[in-house]
Amino acid sequence: MSTKTTHTKGLAGARSLVFKLLLFTGLATPVSSCTDDDSATVDPSPPTSSYRADVAVAWLNLQLRLVRTTPVVATNTLGRPFGYAGIVGYEAVVPGMPGYKSLAGQLNGLSGLPLAGRSALYSWPLSANAALAAFNRSLFATTSAANLSAIDSLEAATRAIYQVDLPPGVGTRSAEFGQQVAAAVLTWMQTDGHNNATVYTPPTGPGKWVPTAPAFAPSFFPFWGSNRLLVTGSGDNADPGPPPAYSEAAGSPFYLMAREVADISQTLTPDQRAIALFWNDQPNGRTFTPHGHWMSILTQTLANENTTLDKALLAYAKVGISMNEATISCFTTKYTHCLLRPITYIRGPLGNPTWNPLIPTPPHPEYSAGHATVSSAAAEALTQLFGANYAFTDASYVPFGLSARSYTSFEQAGAEAALSRLYGGIHYRNSCEKGLAQGKKVAQNVNTKLDFE
Repeated sequence: MSTKTTHTKGLAGARSLVFKLLLFTGLATPVSSCTDDDSATVDPSPPTSSYRADVAVAWLNLQLRLVRTTPVVATNTLGRPFGYAGIVGYEAVVPGMPGYKSLAGQLNGLSGLPLAGRSALYSWPLSANAALAAFNRSLFATTSAANLSAIDSLEAATRAIYQVDLPPGVGTRSAEFGQQVAAAVLTWMQTDGHNNATVYTPPTGPGKWVPTAPAFAPSFFPFWGSNRLLVTGSGDNADPGPPPAYSEAAGSPFYLMAREVADISQTLTPDQRAIALFWNDQPNGRTFTPHGHWMSILTQTLANENTTLDKALLAYAKVGISMNEATISCFTTKYTHCLLRPITYIRGPLGNPTWNPLIPTPPHPEYSAGHATVSSAAAEALTQLFGANYAFTDASYVPFGLSARSYTSFEQAGAEAALSRLYGGIHYRNSCEKGLAQGKKVAQNVNTKLDFE
């Protein structure tokens, strides 16, 4: 993918499904299919790169809407839907990507994916459409009738566009292949440990996490760190180690670390406040989760690039997998150390019983900072895809009244996302810095260990 320094195109360009299926008229140059069959049979299907990214962008945007409006606990939206959906989309089209490889046998426990017929004609947009529809229907359709209707509508609209002038049987064959891919990945997905229902009793003692105001909710996802990794070894050398030693002594490093949070909260500049609110990312019907925010950045980038379907679904897979793995790494750290949140320390040892952070404190331990870890992983994956100096403007929340923010690189955006948690009053600076290093290392591991081509 090319690196740009400025990007001013809107999302509308990539959403216009105007690409005509002229390649199916016999004008396309045959290419070799990417399957496990080493025979020299010529693949008659136009390659995935023959199509614009419209199908991928449309499904990404719908999934963002579903995540934004669905309670976190209902779908376990700690990056999991995006990680697996990226795999589904990629596997549904990789047979049409010469030189690229399936992730079957590379991802932890993923095997037995269906193979596309080497001598049969496929429409890869229809395969991706059916696969992503089946995947999202499994995760979100049961949460509301509106979600089901939205999924059905997008699938039908996309199918109607891409079935135009196809030879008999191609549309059905393509959709069935996509559905088979989704079914295989969904079966594998259900065994990753996400639904661990073991009763969790948090440890007690000085410096340990306790439920926080105003809801005093029990801890979310205490066993998420035990989920099966998608990529074996993705967390190698990413562990940030223990947090600073807990102390209530005035002038101690921990005391000063907490005092900084309290002091900043009283002197926020307008820009610091804007940063905290822009990256708040509470799944409250208006804003995304942290993972969703970065997927929104990806959709905007794909639109600005006006890219092709193969590159879009490759990016979807890489970013989604990296965030999923970073989340598991982060939650392993969180529940290993179970560090208390700033609000607990500031209301207690610092003696300010009415203090509140600018944004709500999430119901899980403080260290390491989740948004920092996830943002750094996503930023690293995007940097690998689009370049180190890719300038962009993030307009994710313009529809909800927040101004767009511009960055000179994905890494800069990730660093700002991490710092936003300090400005918001929910993390110590050390946790944000350690999270940045943790997430970046996870994404680097994913890039090293997975062989896409």
